[in-house]
Amino acid sequence: MMPKALDGQIVMEKTPRYFVTAETPERVHAMSRDVKLIVVVRDPVTRAISDYTQIISKTPHIPPFESLAFKNRTTGQIDSQWSPLWIGLYARHLERWLAWFPRRQIHLVSGETLISDPAGELARVQDFLGLQRIVTDKHFYFNKTKGFPCLKKPEGSSKPHCLGQTKGRTHAPIRPAAIRRLRDFYRPHNQRFYRMVGQDFGWQ
Repeated sequence: MMPKALDGQIVMEKTPRYFVTAETPERVHAMSRDVKLIVVVRDPVTRAISDYTQIISKTPHIPPFESLAFKNRTTGQIDSQWSPLWIGLYARHLERWLAWFPRRQIHLVSGETLISDPAGELARVQDFLGLQRIVTDKHFYFNKTKGFPCLKKPEGSSKPHCLGQTKGRTHAPIRPAAIRRLRDFYRPHNQRFYRMVGQDFGWQ
């Protein structure tokens, strides 16, 4: 259950697992059929490598990325059930949500645009939630070290809030041939996702 809210308040809750967990759409619908849903998506190849980089930071002795991503490295057969790759099959996951919620209640945030134009992306989020556009470009500055924008108060009265140490670190090195194979694998899935949502995210 979500916490109770007063009139004029919006309660938000997040987790990266909701979108890909099979039973979640039905459970969320049982809680509230009017809930508004926000999903952040990014290039699934970049996302998978980022996820692997996060994994090895905690368990450094796991096998190399390609050993986990490919069932057969000679033929290039991909293990789409491996979690970092499975998560990027956005069309499959969205299909389950659309069985319970209309498209108008699901807002998609581009992870790439969230970095390059955070104010613009958050303006669209505020519109989706029916909020006044209070967060604007004056609330952000770009942290060159991390490669991500940081949030600040426009009056400069408090310390900026930047993403934690787990964000913005150098990705694990992956052979270009493996990346090309992954892009080939995801291409039809991405195209199907674009058709479903009526938006082309421009992933290669």
